[in-house]
Amino acid sequence: MYTELLGQNKVGFIIRTLYRIILFTFLLELLGALFIYLSVDASMFKSTDSRIFFAVFHSIAAFCNAGFSTLPDNLHSPEVRYNYNIQFIIAIIIILGGLGFGVLYNIWFYLQGKLAALISNTFYRETVAHKPWLLNLNTRLVLTMTAILVAGGTALLFLLEYNNLLAEHSSPWGKFVTAFFGAVTPRTAGFNNVDMASFSLPSIMLIMLLMWIGASPSSTGGGIRTTTFAVASLNILNLARESDRIELFKREISNETVRSAFAIVSLSLIVIGMASFGLTLSDGDKPLLALIFECISAFGTVGLTLGITTEMSSMGKLILTLTMFIGRVGPLTLILAMVVKAKTRHYHYPKEKLTLN
Repeated sequence: MYTELLGQNKVGFIIRTLYRIILFTFLLELLGALFIYLSVDASMFKSTDSRIFFAVFHSIAAFCNAGFSTLPDNLHSPEVRYNYNIQFIIAIIIILGGLGFGVLYNIWFYLQGKLAALISNTFYRETVAHKPWLLNLNTRLVLTMTAILVAGGTALLFLLEYNNLLAEHSSPWGKFVTAFFGAVTPRTAGFNNVDMASFSLPSIMLIMLLMWIGASPSSTGGGIRTTTFAVASLNILNLARESDRIELFKREISNETVRSAFAIVSLSLIVIGMASFGLTLSDGDKPLLALIFECISAFGTVGLTLGITTEMSSMGKLILTLTMFIGRVGPLTLILAMVVKAKTRHYHYPKEKLTLN
């Protein structure tokens, strides 16, 4: 588990790395709180202490992808609805928290190596002859998928909502930040800077996809994870190309990883489907789209809603709570914990192919 988290095979680095993770978390949240403090208007608060508490609270909530706010209507409250700087800062903190501690550590290790090489080349006139694989495969894939999801989500929301939700934002910066925030927060953060029920149907479908994919492994977010979605998508492409292996960044992805990715995707859809069916029984008077949205939001531990959460029945809330628990722990992890492992067999039955389509 720890070696997967850190992207390292040397367990001797675990304790030192855990201390660094704690230090990274503290420094990033402290830096985020500082920027939030500087971006809010002092007239919003009764005292400096209240302003500091607001900044620290929202920085921690953003980095931990919690989505809680001390404001009554979250970031859609009048005090910060048009404060695009604070929304942009919180979105960046959300992204950092969703990358995963292993990725953050690997990036830090990479920057250290680059800085050491720069110092060596500049001051000691020594050229680094060999460039090691400083950014591992997991980090490269996470950064690539994060960039694709954020950039793609921002562009689509900007186009889909330009004449709808974005119409009230007069400046180009305001429109961009609102779309950018809307693409970032569904990936398990839960903050909202707009009225979610006012989104157009295509945008709601896009948001549900982002909530389902979620953040990256070993991060503070949920969902099936960016790497799972990437591996499953690459495997589909490989099947179409009739290739027997997945190669990425000059590395080959193991068959075990591919099988795990498809198991997670399948189990997530089963859990969401069962939860949605349960809600149609307990809260069938509510729109089906809103119920499915609630289930996906719960599975991804996002916290976004189309406005029906407070109206849910006790059984409906229980179903959503159970869905949140399964989504946070991971359906595959639960099954691995409950199912007895198969004994090693030293024989094989004859293999046959099945017709699948």
